[in-house]
Amino acid sequence: MHITTNWNAAATANTTSARAPTLDSTRIRSDVDAARNTALSALNNDRFRVMLEQITDPGASGALATMNSENVVDLSTALSRYAENSK
Repeated sequence: MHITTNWNAAATANTTSARAPTLDSTRIRSDVDAARNTALSALNNDRFRVMLEQITDPGASGALATMNSENVVDLSTALSRYAENSK
């Protein structure tokens, strides 16, 4: 799946108003543009798309709802497993 848009993400940060942009408004526009670009990148990422399909599956949501504390994994173990699966 590939998502295309008919707008320019850079346009938000480059838009000028009647008054000079403040440092805060420039930073906010930059943050919004970065968030938009990150979201588009995620939507166009096949691994992310597959993960979304898996977690939105009704069977998967039922399994997530019934998880208990026996399945808790510490952060270092989770990062290690993620690194192993990313190779």
